[in-house]
Amino acid sequence: MDGIETDYLVIGAGASGMAFTDALIGGADVDVVMVDRRNGPGGHWNDAYPFVRLHQPSATYGVNSRALGTETIDTTGPNAGFYERATGMEVCDYFRRVLEEQLLGSGQVRFFGQCEYEGVDGAVHAFTSRLSGETTTVRVRQKFVDATYLETSVPATHRPAFSVGDGATLIPIGDLVNVTEAPSGFTVLGAGKTAMDACVYLLDNNVDPEKIRWVRPRDAWLMNRSSFQPLDKVVGTVESLSVVLQCLAEAQQPKDLFSRLEANGELLRLDPAVEPTMFRGAIVSEAEHQSLKQIERVVRHGRVRRIDMDRIVLDEGEVPTDRRTIHVDCTAYGLRVPPRRPIFEAGRVTPQPLMGGFTTFNAALVGFVEAARDDDADKNRLCPPTAYASRSIDWISVFESGFRVIGQMFNEPDMAAWLGTCRLNTTRGMNAYLGEPRMQAAIGRWFEHLEPALANAERLRAAPEV
Repeated sequence: MDGIETDYLVIGAGASGMAFTDALIGGADVDVVMVDRRNGPGGHWNDAYPFVRLHQPSATYGVNSRALGTETIDTTGPNAGFYERATGMEVCDYFRRVLEEQLLGSGQVRFFGQCEYEGVDGAVHAFTSRLSGETTTVRVRQKFVDATYLETSVPATHRPAFSVGDGATLIPIGDLVNVTEAPSGFTVLGAGKTAMDACVYLLDNNVDPEKIRWVRPRDAWLMNRSSFQPLDKVVGTVESLSVVLQCLAEAQQPKDLFSRLEANGELLRLDPAVEPTMFRGAIVSEAEHQSLKQIERVVRHGRVRRIDMDRIVLDEGEVPTDRRTIHVDCTAYGLRVPPRRPIFEAGRVTPQPLMGGFTTFNAALVGFVEAARDDDADKNRLCPPTAYASRSIDWISVFESGFRVIGQMFNEPDMAAWLGTCRLNTTRGMNAYLGEPRMQAAIGRWFEHLEPALANAERLRAAPEV
């Protein structure tokens, strides 16, 4: 059993672990050991379906020290007019290059792939190679970092929570690219962004909307991609955020809030006759939104319990199917949502969301604060964790937390400076437009409504659920 020492032991080389480590070594002269059960970095991206893309612009994803993509605006397709979004393969290649060239290249990071973290015994941590069985002990001088606390479940690796009878065909979303013969129809299972991606993929490949059935236990509020564009489109982003603050400040009750957000184009829904009860942070363009609305065969009878050759059994009834229908599993839960805990503790860092689902920005901010500050209580004041959203009402907590964190950052000179240069920041580039009338009006609206919005958010969160 070999032994090593390090300042920081980071478990998990997914998006969160990579962004945290990059920011940490960018601000502190420390030694880091990274351990991951996969043979390389990228986490769940290594198991993602072939046609997956980022929800957000590549310009605001990844690690702070290295650009992802070329920061250009798409001119064709459903993302036309918005900053490019990397494919899953591009993201995997990016993280590989980040590991090799930024992290290992710094001389501050060592990486141990295809190893299982075994835990800690007293002051000594251990991990074991999945190939050789050899165990390595690690004495950590400063902190253990659990970048797997919010581990992701994806269709390719999860086990469905329902049973499948003989003669029924169920495939994970990634196997859509392997379909060789047109079925009688497709039944997409799941209400989240993965299911939306499956539907868009089928529609983009000329499948008749009438041949697509969507089992959607809950309808979701969707965010408009136009509201989250950096750099040359940042004026519109700041305008959108200021409108959100005004809606949050003036809403009388939750339903009124969502009506205002929808009227202003900040939130979208797929069926105007159905009030969404879910918010998971999915981002779509208006083109994708209109495409998804073509699917009218929607089943709303709860979750799937069993698929047989001739029927689908759900919580609240059943619907017919047949052996020539392909059922597409998009029911993986995505991010595991364990209880929130302080991000900074004695001898431990647990990266968690601070501002919505912008995973790498959140993790990089945590890494920067760990490097820049000494007192854990002060760090936790600056970085209060917020739970990932599920219900519609959770939208309020997500945006309230985000605005509070941003407000605190602007009051701290070092954090404000970091925010202004961080490439993962959605409002990056706004300083170049401060003299424009639209930007000045948006900033004025922001400061006018910030405090009333935060105060009203607490009242709205206590109201009955939407």
